[in-house]
Amino acid sequence: MKRNEFLRIATPAFLMLANGKIVKAQDFFFSEEKRRKVKLRFVVASDGHYGEKNTDYENYFATAISRINEEHGKKAFSFCVINGDIVHDDKSHYPAVKKALDNLSMKYYVSQGNHDHVTADEWQSIWGMPVNYDFIIDKNSFLIGTTSNEHGTYLCPDLEWFSKKLEEHKDQQNVFIFIHINPGKLTANAVDCPEFFEILGKYKNVRAVFNGHDHDQEDIKTRNNIPFVFDAHFGGSWGTAYRGFRVVELLKDNSVLTYIMNPVEKINQATIA
Repeated sequence: MKRNEFLRIATPAFLMLANGKIVKAQDFFFSEEKRRKVKLRFVVASDGHYGEKNTDYENYFATAISRINEEHGKKAFSFCVINGDIVHDDKSHYPAVKKALDNLSMKYYVSQGNHDHVTADEWQSIWGMPVNYDFIIDKNSFLIGTTSNEHGTYLCPDLEWFSKKLEEHKDQQNVFIFIHINPGKLTANAVDCPEFFEILGKYKNVRAVFNGHDHDQEDIKTRNNIPFVFDAHFGGSWGTAYRGFRVVELLKDNSVLTYIMNPVEKINQATIA
């Protein structure tokens, strides 16, 4: 694929494979035995917009948390990422929104979106983690980064931080990145960060970048052979007709099966090989 060539993938079912390919899940043979071979499972939800006027935001959060916990009860998640726009502009909502998210039955992490109007120090105080944060599970690394600030400015990811962390994790089998705003100008509300792609291009273990922000996006888009994975929204006043979350399963053959819960039914199943 040429550097500036974009591939939009929007199929009823699709899958991310370890070699960077994305295939239709219905074209990939999944025996019941293979489907059970999950070595890591996590969930991503974005754009709750707690406090947005004229929306039922408390119910949106309660529904998402309840359904994520139900799925966790069936087959455990290692963690959950709330990928930005947790509140809607007003930081006075943080105590209530943290109390709500603390009802999740698994460990959770958060990224800062453009509606999460607090400083880096305030973010650390609220969540107990910095705006740029990394952690490891076995041979898999997870990098969570901010794409905004206390003013709601659309920003590229912190290039210095990501460059340092990707180098630190270069020997890991997989790296998964979570940032709120798409950095590849792949959507109407994205930003263009060519320097970020220069950094990503140095590390072949970057498996996928998870984005929020675009409430109407529920598919996987690829730039420079890197899958950018969207999960629509679980709150807010616009976007897909449903409010849901994305489940991600890393299989023992190192392929990645992913799908959206809408929030009751499984849709848009896909694999990253």
